[in-house]
Amino acid sequence: MTSRLLLFALTLLVGSTGSAQNRPAADSLPLDPAVRWGRLPNGITYYVRQNTRPAKRAELRLVVNAGSILEDPDQLGLAHFAEHMAFNGTRHFEKQALVDYIERIGMRFGADLNAGTSFDETVYQLQVPTDSAHLVAQGIQILEDWAHGITFDSVEVEKERGVVIEEWRLGQGAGERMFKKQLPVLFRGSRYAERLPIGTKESLESFDQAALRRFYRDWYRPDLMAVVAVGDFDVDSMLTLIRDHLGRVPARPGAAPRPLYGIPPRDTAAVAIATDPEATSTSLGLYVMRPARPEGTVEAYRRSLVGRIYARMLNDRLYELSQRPDPPFIGAGGGAGSLVRTMDAFSLGAAVPDTGLIRGFAAVLTEVERAERHGFTTPELERAKQDFLRSYEQAYAEREKTESGQLAEEYVRNYLSAEPSPGIAVEYDLVQRLLPGITLEETNAAAREWLARPDRVLLVNAPEKPGYQPPTAAELLAVFDEVRRRDVAAYVEELAEGPLVTAELAPVPIVTERVDSALGLVRWTLANGATVVVKPTDFKDDEVLFSASSAGGSSVAPDSLYLATAFASQIASLGGVGEFSEVDLQKKLAGKAVRLSAYVGNYEEGLQGGASPKDLETLFELVYLRFVAPRADPDAFAAFKANVGALLANRSASPNVAFQDTITVTLAQHHPRARPLTPALFDSLDLERSMEAYRERFADAGDFVFYFVGAIDTAAARPLVERYLGNLPGRGRTEQFRDVGIRSPTGKVERVVRKGLEPKSSTRIVLSGPMRYDRTERFLVGVLAEILEIKLREALREELGGTYSVSVGASPTRVPREQYSISISFGSDPNRVPQLLAAVDAAIDSLRQLGPDAKEIEKVRETIIRSRETQLRENGYWLSRLADADRNGDDPHQILDASDLLALLTHDRLERAARVYLDRANQVRVTLLPAPPATP
Repeated sequence: MTSRLLLFALTLLVGSTGSAQNRPAADSLPLDPAVRWGRLPNGITYYVRQNTRPAKRAELRLVVNAGSILEDPDQLGLAHFAEHMAFNGTRHFEKQALVDYIERIGMRFGADLNAGTSFDETVYQLQVPTDSAHLVAQGIQILEDWAHGITFDSVEVEKERGVVIEEWRLGQGAGERMFKKQLPVLFRGSRYAERLPIGTKESLESFDQAALRRFYRDWYRPDLMAVVAVGDFDVDSMLTLIRDHLGRVPARPGAAPRPLYGIPPRDTAAVAIATDPEATSTSLGLYVMRPARPEGTVEAYRRSLVGRIYARMLNDRLYELSQRPDPPFIGAGGGAGSLVRTMDAFSLGAAVPDTGLIRGFAAVLTEVERAERHGFTTPELERAKQDFLRSYEQAYAEREKTESGQLAEEYVRNYLSAEPSPGIAVEYDLVQRLLPGITLEETNAAAREWLARPDRVLLVNAPEKPGYQPPTAAELLAVFDEVRRRDVAAYVEELAEGPLVTAELAPVPIVTERVDSALGLVRWTLANGATVVVKPTDFKDDEVLFSASSAGGSSVAPDSLYLATAFASQIASLGGVGEFSEVDLQKKLAGKAVRLSAYVGNYEEGLQGGASPKDLETLFELVYLRFVAPRADPDAFAAFKANVGALLANRSASPNVAFQDTITVTLAQHHPRARPLTPALFDSLDLERSMEAYRERFADAGDFVFYFVGAIDTAAARPLVERYLGNLPGRGRTEQFRDVGIRSPTGKVERVVRKGLEPKSSTRIVLSGPMRYDRTERFLVGVLAEILEIKLREALREELGGTYSVSVGASPTRVPREQYSISISFGSDPNRVPQLLAAVDAAIDSLRQLGPDAKEIEKVRETIIRSRETQLRENGYWLSRLADADRNGDDPHQILDASDLLALLTHDRLERAARVYLDRANQVRVTLLPAPPATP
């Protein structure tokens, strides 16, 4: 459950401009015929679609066209609070019975059962299995309960106050404090400035329960609701369930129309500058506003396409500028979108060095001015068109494999904002017809149309620290006129020409081939020693995933070269490959669906990425070049050092950074390789040392294993493997990782970090010890972590109301030693930390002494079974599991059958495991508390 606060700086919320029911008639785009759409007699709108991805699942949504903007003065935060109460007692699920039920059928609270409240709407989401008619019917019963059966039990409301207050507390900090200073300026005294979804602490602590029930009664009504159901089910049966259940929600004849609220327009620019002592960066965001336009027509679709192409070309230029030495900003970008229901905005944002606000702002405006005066170039426009067309081609190719959740969210937006949803076949055809006719004149005019408007707001965030004073509003506003007066030259680009790979590569025949029919894969051994694993699947039609790895990583480097090696892949990627700089490489890859990145971890190095089958050879070319032709780029390296240096300048001001750094160094017992990254440490990086470290890590492909999983044809892949991977260097070395001596502390270690202005705390507890690293023990420690998380959620959140969320994670490791760690994390009121720690200890001791109860075991069993149903049809799952099996020396055929693991889920086996893995003898406990009051 989340409260969706406004995100600003470089992005805009996806907002809305009306409702699907009021779509304009002329030139309108039809709703996808695959969707059964209509309205029940009581006014509830429904969208129902059959879809088999994933199989045996249905995505359900209840959409309420009401959010915090509709709250009365005595209801601040209660739209969101009402959403919370939907999980704390309904007509058919008392108290926490709903969450308990969802977990018993193998679904997860948070992942499969959730909701969100924003200014203008509340959306409930639920995924249920469809291999049982009863489970499907219960899913629709839950939607009905949310629509008109939330009970608002007085005791449960009081318990939930603590949870929602903790969610409020979680959001407090420098960003929230600065946002609140800017809110009245951005929203110009409108209701949006006074109706943040989370509300105020004062309101959450003191609201009358009658006000909460009144919000639910007033706004949860059929004419403001939609039901969305997408999944692997019979459509007619689903429609019957919806009519039978949701049709029972009483109509509200004569109810007042749902009001829309606007933001008063400006005729001059406004500036809001906010500083904070805990701010870690400096940024600016310019918003140019105009009244929202209707959606849903071909004309509107084309207009949106023009705007997106303009933004793409502008952002490419801004990115290119950020890669030059002494860049004017760390990153910058812009684009148009909806700010609120009644207002659209074009945003330009940039992150800049502390002393670079004027320079960074001027640089962003100069690029806009350059495009306005001189326009974009034909190659820029063609690249943007190619990329847009390629993205639609991919979506069309995957039209039969689209995830149900993606479709459900599309129909939610259609209901709330009239976002067109004609189906990918119509959209692909539309884009094919519209793109060729979009001209440079149109894209060049897009900026003029926006930036000529006077309704502008400039928001600035900056650290508050001695000796630093941000520019004044007058100085910032003067930049507009100063840039207008500048002599701005036209954009000129010099493109690298020629193929990616210039060498003539003769195929090197595969040495051995081993076909595994059970797993549906082939293993090839190459002459250079490399192993290649290819597993064709039919899970997606336009996806091939790739990874490659080799033991070693930064561990094999001496301590003196550790930092250079740890940053080696990042620094090498800055330069591009072969004859192409990174900027030129992105231009070269326009219109191709391919991605690849290298990494150097602590104990291994490798590559990961993917491609469309259509662009598979390009992926192989990039793999080849990442090995044999990494490119050093002094200019890009200088920009990288300047940008990261600016980000590190205020890093220590953050309480969370101090907390995380303390955890890291404590768990590593202050090992030099676990030092926090400081400006001085980062400044010691040297381009050539890191490039040499990269070349050394990728000098021998012979001990790498390359994996390809997805829509790949083995016969078609073979010549690519022989040409590109067969010609990689093979030196015959077989590397292993090196144990660099990092050890977890023994005994009980406690650390308290006192930093921060807000009355909030964070706690991390880590239990650790040796383990036998085999499949059985890895499974058991993971199961214990899941059970412990359920227990702690019930104890800390539901019973005590002391935290918004608690997470438990297990990390069994083989490298560099066989050991495990179980991490427990939660946030809370500082005054309640002792109480919550005692509850954590009690839950751990209970699990060790008594073991899990039958209900907890059954929940985990069902979750594992349900998870495997979907995972076994996912390329990413197979890619990671095959690599893990090889890495750990496991039999990969065990991926197909988990029955031996499920047999371990007995009370006695888990109780014995709990005594081992939940031993509190080795325990690190770190707590972040607010800084003590300053001494007068």
